[in-house]
Amino acid sequence: MASYWILVVLSLLFGPVFGDCECGYSMTTGSDGSQHIFTDLHETDFIHIDVTGDGEGAASHGWAPQGYNISSQASRGPFGESFAVRNVMSNTNKDKGAFGGRGTLGLDAGLLLVVRNVLQTKRVPVAEVSTTGLDYFYGTFRAGIKVTDVPGTCSAFFWYQNDTQEIDIEFLSAQFDRAKGIFPVNFVLQSKEAAAAGFDAANTTGLRRVNLPFDPSADFHEYRFDFLPNRVLFYADGDLLSEMTGSSVPSTPGHLLLSHWSNGNPGWSHGPPTVDAVTTVSYVKAYFNSSLEQRQQDFASRCKDPAAGGAVCAIPDRNATFFFSNGDNMTPNQTSYGDGGTGGAGADDGGKKGDENAAAGLAAYSWALWLALALVHISL
Repeated sequence: MASYWILVVLSLLFGPVFGDCECGYSMTTGSDGSQHIFTDLHETDFIHIDVTGDGEGAASHGWAPQGYNISSQASRGPFGESFAVRNVMSNTNKDKGAFGGRGTLGLDAGLLLVVRNVLQTKRVPVAEVSTTGLDYFYGTFRAGIKVTDVPGTCSAFFWYQNDTQEIDIEFLSAQFDRAKGIFPVNFVLQSKEAAAAGFDAANTTGLRRVNLPFDPSADFHEYRFDFLPNRVLFYADGDLLSEMTGSSVPSTPGHLLLSHWSNGNPGWSHGPPTVDAVTTVSYVKAYFNSSLEQRQQDFASRCKDPAAGGAVCAIPDRNATFFFSNGDNMTPNQTSYGDGGTGGAGADDGGKKGDENAAAGLAAYSWALWLALALVHISL
């Protein structure tokens, strides 16, 4: 009998103690119903989290506002572009229970990306924010966006590795025609084929233009792309709109960006706008396979039985307010991107979400040790 309880002790002490989702996050594609599981996540609720470093441009919560200039020649338009930190503004809602509403600046709460109408030395003042991590490989990437209604800009949510490895969702506000109900969204794969065409995706197989059944400037909608081996699928509000395959699909890790820009190119952005234009982002949810060796080792160490109940968590569709990061122990051993608000993970930048999970695991371990030793004592 004693040997039986010794086995109990060993299983309790050395068996893994994990939360839910330790083996990843799953989604089903809209084209063939196939399931895909991703090991890592990066969720950001821009309605409640300031990612601008209080306007100073410092990296925060895994995002960094960009500041640099490019010439008209480099931007391939009549005007250059001036990416300025001040054009990226966190307009948060202090009410943690409200997902939406007005932010502290009076506009729709979220991350504001501003294109200004006053040129600076022949450059258009524009906005961009990038993830600080460069390890986003295959995954499903989603953003809640309300596009500007001011003609003459390009609003973009995209994945980037280099100019020939790029996945774009782009809105050209000059293409909107409210009278006719025309609201196109452009799905783009920038590739070697696009480079050979002077980076004019319109002359390649890497551009799909789809008319949306709603006005993207009237409200927030979710735009998504699934980056999978040899194919990319594009969605709006959970509905599959387009799929691209072939050699134009990227094959390396990269990073995510949100941008709002104009260079006056009559073939694309048009503009510049005649008044300041604002595109607002309410959230980004990224579920992906990290290319970092350490993250891969972390996954291997925590995922012991993928078939166990709760080991893999399904990613909800059409649910803007859901974040695994807000759940009870649903992001075990995931990278943390800062504290504060909904969608934050609760530790310093670059750390693991893991302080609270580790504490819970230690408490469970201590309880298991006490119980097991008590049972052994009783059996003896």
